[in-house]
Amino acid sequence: MNSNKRVSVVCAIIEKDEKILVAQRNRNQTNAGLWEFPGGKVDPTEQPAEALSREIKEELGADITVTAQLSAVQYDYSWISIELIPFVCKISSGIILPIEHSQVRFVTIQESINLEWAPADIPVLKEYIRYCKKDAD
Repeated sequence: MNSNKRVSVVCAIIEKDEKILVAQRNRNQTNAGLWEFPGGKVDPTEQPAEALSREIKEELGADITVTAQLSAVQYDYSWISIELIPFVCKISSGIILPIEHSQVRFVTIQESINLEWAPADIPVLKEYIRYCKKDAD
């Protein structure tokens, strides 16, 4: 574990037509080539949901509406310690563009299970699957 201060990071599980948006990290980023839920760091003056709206606008060019918040995940990479705060969202306006990722696409939950995920996003995906099952009951 590194001794860095834990950084708050938000991510969006964007739902559309029974699918979720996944984003592949660029070659020049840490965790290059791995899949993640898009998002980014929370600035000190922001609330997590505000940071998420800003990050999604910057990274994907779209506006979102938050529909739920899932449990935060504490994860220690060798270069950073993060608290990853996931939100379930829908697109409210705009078209999704891969501005900061090598690619973005909507996949079914079944398809998402077969992707190679950034480690911190794996527990988020698992909780989202439980969240969907609970909603279906």
